[in-house]
Amino acid sequence: MEGEEHQMSSQDIDEAMSPIGNHGLFFCGFHVAKRDTSFQVTTMHYCGMRGQGDYEMHQCLLYDSAGPAAKLLGVEYIVSDKLYRSLPHEEKKYWHPHTYEVLSGGLVAPGMDDQAELEFMRFLLTTWGKTWHTWPDPTTPIPLGEPLLMWALTRDDQADDVMVAERDKRFGVSTARDHPAGMTANQPGSTELGEHQSLQRSRSASPPGRSLTIMSRQWASVWRSPIASSGPGECRHG
Repeated sequence: MEGEEHQMSSQDIDEAMSPIGNHGLFFCGFHVAKRDTSFQVTTMHYCGMRGQGDYEMHQCLLYDSAGPAAKLLGVEYIVSDKLYRSLPHEEKKYWHPHTYEVLSGGLVAPGMDDQAELEFMRFLLTTWGKTWHTWPDPTTPIPLGEPLLMWALTRDDQADDVMVAERDKRFGVSTARDHPAGMTANQPGSTELGEHQSLQRSRSASPPGRSLTIMSRQWASVWRSPIASSGPGECRHG
């Protein structure tokens, strides 16, 4: 009827929100600019599977903090090694491996119990990420400039010590101590575009042993913890 206001049902609303409704996987890591590794940002990841049971790809919203005034830095797409290897050669230069940052303790999952975190990190170990920060410098009041292709840490002496210490203090973790046990891989030693073929495993990434739906609920509990309401996190760039 003309002039009648359309009322969405609760089912319609749930369906409309479904693209972000499963972004309950939360972890924190450090991103570095691909073309200038001195530019480094502590980044909060809120991720979900593209579709129910689609372990081949996750989509992540990236923020500079876990607080209510967090700035949306950009997006990251995470794919399995199997899917990465199927990409055209020219496309692979935009993707970085997660091997080193998992094994080095650079990625942490605040609010998760040790076993759940270990299971997810095992899953993440052989995956690849394509990350663009559309808010290049999080110290500016609005996004300015061109988007930045971001990378992961790839060697021990790369991360800014102050940045790491601030992240560790905020979440009560120790990057130096919290190296995931029970995982080994030949991590890529080069940061050149596309030069990551030294990554080897006996098989492709497989789903974690624990249901991701259950894990999402656990990870989302960070929103209700004092950590999430403690104010904006620290970002550092050179």
